[in-house]
Formats: sequence, structure tokens, C-alpha cells
Amino acid sequence: MTEVARRLPEGMRYSTARSPTWMLNQLPLGMLDSDFFVRFVSMFQELGETLFADADNVDNFADLSVAPMPAVRWLGSWIGVDGIDASLPDELQRRIVGSTAQTLAWRGTVAGLKRFLELISGGAADVVDGGGVWRAGDTPEDTAWVRMTVASTGWLTEADFIKLVRDEVPAHVRAELVVDGRHVWASDAEESA
Repeated sequence: MTEVARRLPEGMRYSTARSPTWMLNQLPLGMLDSDFFVRFVSMFQELGETLFADADNVDNFADLSVAPMPAVRWLGSWIGVDGIDASLPDELQRRIVGSTAQTLAWRGTVAGLKRFLELISGGAADVVDGGGVWRAGDTPEDTAWVRMTVASTGWLTEADFIKLVRDEVPAHVRAELVVDGRHVWASDAEESA
């Protein structure tokens, strides 16, 4: 380890700017006098520069605030956020992936479901469920239900919104969704159909 690397804070890497002629500078002096060799090596230097530029940017590739938009959608697919519409505003796409990543550990809970609904609806959400902690013998008969209420479906159609919500609710839980005061979906209605 170099002396400079030892003085850097933990996790920081030492980086130096490359000379614009970094590959040419490696040629023996006799070859630098040959126009052919200089032009020939310059082609590889140009190609190498694009490879180095990508390699220099690897640390930023997974940073949602600066990653290219195709990479943001690709990173989303890692955590189950498939099919983000590329026509959505860039900031919304970044927020969808980032918020989903932050709430992934809470998936299937009231807090996680509420955060998910707020993210996709763009407004406040209310989630009430039958879960809880009771003394032995005091447990209600029906605890596997959830009622979700939002003001709107945000940027999604109602059918797409319901599809996303259906995927978020635990499979064993009876669920119902209310949008702007209208009862739009119930899981037990699907089961009886």
C-alpha cells in the first residue's frame, strides 16, 4: 500500500487523472518518431479511453442519483421492480427503485404496505389490518385481513394499480382496496369468481 493510500479515509480510493497521451507515452522513443506508430497506437488509446471511462464510473453505476436511466430500471429488476415505464419522469423512476429498495425489508407489513401505497399513489395512504399481539386465549378469530385506502392511483391506471397492490399483499391475507372513497378491489371477490 502506498503512503498516499494509507492516509485516505476508509472506503476512499486514490485516483489520478490520466494523461491524454497515456498509451503513446509508453512507446519506446524511436517509435514516437514514426507517424505510422503514433497514429496506430492512437486508435487503441481512443478505444482504451472509453473502457477506462466506464471502469472509472463503476462506483457510480449503482448510485440511483446518477446512474443512467436504463441502469436504474435494470437495478430495479434486481429487487422485483420489473417493468418501470420508461416514459415516466426520470426522477419518479429513481424514486420508485430507491423507495422500494428501502422498504423491501418491510414488505408484507403494515408499514411497508403503507409506504408502498404512498410511493405509487403519490399521496397519503391508510392501512388497517387485523394483526396484533394478544394474551393467550384473547386472539380474535379473524386476523388475516387488511384494508387499504388511497386518494388516487397516481400515475397508474386503476387496473395497473390493483395489479401492483395484489403483488404486495401477503397471499394468505384477505385484502380490500378503496380509492377516493370507492371500493375498487377485494381479494375474496377474486377467489369466489
